[in-house]
Amino acid sequence: MKLEGKIALVTGASQGLGKAIALKLAENGADVAIIFVGPQEPALETKAEIEALGRRAECYPCDVRDEQAVEATVAQIRRLAAAGCQIVRVAVPNLAAAKAVGKIKEAIDLPLVVDIHFDYRLAIAAAEHGADKIRINPGNIGGEDRVKAVVDCCRAHKVPIRIGVNGGSLEKELLAKYGRVTPEALVESALGHVALLEKYDFTDICISVKSSDVPLNMAAYRLLHERVDYPLHLGVTEAGTPSMGVLKSAIGIGGLLCEGIGDTMRVSLTADPVEEVYAAKRILRACGLRRSGVNLISCPTCGRTAYDMIPLAEELERRLEDCDKPITVAVMGCVVNGPGEASAADIGVAGGKGEGLIFRHGEVLYKVAQEKLLDALLEEIEKL
Repeated sequence: MKLEGKIALVTGASQGLGKAIALKLAENGADVAIIFVGPQEPALETKAEIEALGRRAECYPCDVRDEQAVEATVAQIRRLAAAGCQIVRVAVPNLAAAKAVGKIKEAIDLPLVVDIHFDYRLAIAAAEHGADKIRINPGNIGGEDRVKAVVDCCRAHKVPIRIGVNGGSLEKELLAKYGRVTPEALVESALGHVALLEKYDFTDICISVKSSDVPLNMAAYRLLHERVDYPLHLGVTEAGTPSMGVLKSAIGIGGLLCEGIGDTMRVSLTADPVEEVYAAKRILRACGLRRSGVNLISCPTCGRTAYDMIPLAEELERRLEDCDKPITVAVMGCVVNGPGEASAADIGVAGGKGEGLIFRHGEVLYKVAQEKLLDALLEEIEKL
């Protein structure tokens, strides 16, 4: 194959002439970075066709070459920051995007992680333009001279490197060795990339080993935790839509956090990225690792429940999503057992027929009409 070991970056590769060029390059041995604007599905189809040819491909929808795109990126980052995000990552598919990192940094207050695939020159440009961290796998960027160039630049600018191994793009050699994606294969891949950086005395490293298979994902992180002292970035990749994705992430990320494994995290959902932030905050609260924010507890409905409790609990959760007060709020189904069962709550409500109780640490404060329960509870929360 004429282009074996080469990486081709093709704009407009999701359709038409660009797609034809991308497929021809893949047929001749090149791995392909697919740059597209618009719907993702055509780009994913091109990616699948390239992978069917035995080559690697990645899709990049991010385009920050013009001021409008930079402004849109900044606007989204600010939304994420308002939701509680503490680190943000952007994809950089080309040199213009790498140079735009500086403009983005000037407009935001969060650390900016830049995601690079294949092209070491983009990593260097991003580091030179103010990136706070580079996500790149050194084993995928070519010869060791390129690895050294990235290491030298990141060292000079004090930029750490995150190695990100993904079960869906594991090296062919490791798939052949292990027969499939396994925890051992993921860890071996990660340690191989680490060795390339350590060869040049670079140890400012963070590692992730993600899979969409939750038990496999957890096993890989446990194994990696035993093998290295580097910080670990947790995540369950391709977790899906919120209904199932949050559950997978709560188990796969939350379980590891409860074992003392992990330093940073991302919840990956097919949803508005703000929903990822909210989900991450909930996982941290459930693990007892986030002190700010409301811990909402509520009982399951039973025969003693005498009011429409579910809509009240759901609306309360929605209204308190951005509340940073480190309090526990209870929504209980009945006035008989509710206050006592939720005695640990800083404030709570227990419903009855036509009226309910507002209580604090199990002690009843006062009665209130059922239609005013939510407003009364929110007023008490405001006082705390």
